[in-house]
Amino acid sequence: MSYISDIRKKIGHDIVIMPCACLIIGDGKGRILLQKRADDGKWGYHGGAVEVGESVEDALRREISEELGITLIDYELFGVYSGDGYMHTYPNGDVCSCIDIVYLCKSYAGEFSLPDGEVTELEWFGEENIPKNLTDSCRRPIADYFEKFTKNI
Repeated sequence: MSYISDIRKKIGHDIVIMPCACLIIGDGKGRILLQKRADDGKWGYHGGAVEVGESVEDALRREISEELGITLIDYELFGVYSGDGYMHTYPNGDVCSCIDIVYLCKSYAGEFSLPDGEVTELEWFGEENIPKNLTDSCRRPIADYFEKFTKNI
């Protein structure tokens, strides 16, 4: 049982502050890999909640293994994103104020798969074709990524 699930039993759908370890994976050709979530059908980058006693980097490696079936080898901190644009309401009514701690993937091992059922699709997107149904909290970090890394490709 996760910390968030335990808290939800006590507070219901009320707002929870949730630190999230997140990852942007680029292909070096101006595209990023996005995942389509099973719960709301929206696209976004990869990652999830940090559990009690877990380091952010351990959470990142765990979430990426669970969601994508790969092992992270090298990654670096890109930025920390929070505030009004990071409120998220899940389809079941749970509300979170997310703190997205976003990393960039530099290298990984393995082949992409969808082992845990949280993700229904993976697809590479360039800046010009980012899906309209993108999770709101992913918009600014993704825009920052394209601004920083793809203007000279």
